[in-house]
Amino acid sequence: MTNSDQAPVIGIIGGSGVYDIDGLTNKRWIRVESPFGEPSDELLFGELNGQQMVFLPRHGRGHRIAPSDINFRANIDALKRAGVTQLISVSAVGSLREHLRPGMFVIVDQFIDRTFARTKSFFGTGLVAHVSMAHPVCSRLGDHIEAAAREAQIEVARGGTYLVMEGPQFSSLAESELYRTWNCDVIGMTNMPEAKLAREAELCYASVAMVTDFDCWHPNHDNVTVDAIIKVLVTNADKARSLVKKVAPRLHGDGTAAVCACRTALEHALITAPEARDPEMVQRLDAVAGRLLNPL
Repeated sequence: MTNSDQAPVIGIIGGSGVYDIDGLTNKRWIRVESPFGEPSDELLFGELNGQQMVFLPRHGRGHRIAPSDINFRANIDALKRAGVTQLISVSAVGSLREHLRPGMFVIVDQFIDRTFARTKSFFGTGLVAHVSMAHPVCSRLGDHIEAAAREAQIEVARGGTYLVMEGPQFSSLAESELYRTWNCDVIGMTNMPEAKLAREAELCYASVAMVTDFDCWHPNHDNVTVDAIIKVLVTNADKARSLVKKVAPRLHGDGTAAVCACRTALEHALITAPEARDPEMVQRLDAVAGRLLNPL
């Protein structure tokens, strides 16, 4: 089965506070094996008004995995193996802008990656690839999410730059002010290398950043505390579940999804000559890059 032949399957990666999806029918948690190790949790399969859905809690149920310890490669690989074609990432962030208030959602369109302790590619020695990240999210998917958010009466901002920090500590005041001079809009710990890996896996990917606080730069805002963030997280989680319910039928009826450019992101990215490719790497990449490595 080729990418364009696949029935649309929507994947949701739930961040802090979002550990399941309401309204799913035929629900079942299934362990999906990955050659890249253990995903954060089992995957929740189900249907939402006839649309196939797959959900993965990024930190595991109970929020047991720290950002730096997430096996991002296993997560994306497992979702691809589960048939996911369109992936919506939901994550908690701090705001670096006055107008992006706690409780708002931001459909980000750019990233600055400041992480340093994470494996960031499926490829490497034995099979080299260089995928473009100039436009790291799917604008078509973003359009549907924006329309769904407005229908659900969620205050949403379209566009913004997400600064991804390593964590697990929050920013110092100097760091927070520096990122503001870089024209960053929100800050969090989880969308990199997730977005890079989703692009390598030829998935349509969009990021919904749920603002929980003003980080530490705001003169009238208390220093960030977990207690304060959790209060907003609860409300944001309810909004996120409402958003998913609204966006599912929009994506279900989108006949252009199969020909989206995201689905061929690797077309000119593989550099290693076929005769020089490591057979073990080719085997590991059977889901991520099988379209090109093992064509029918």
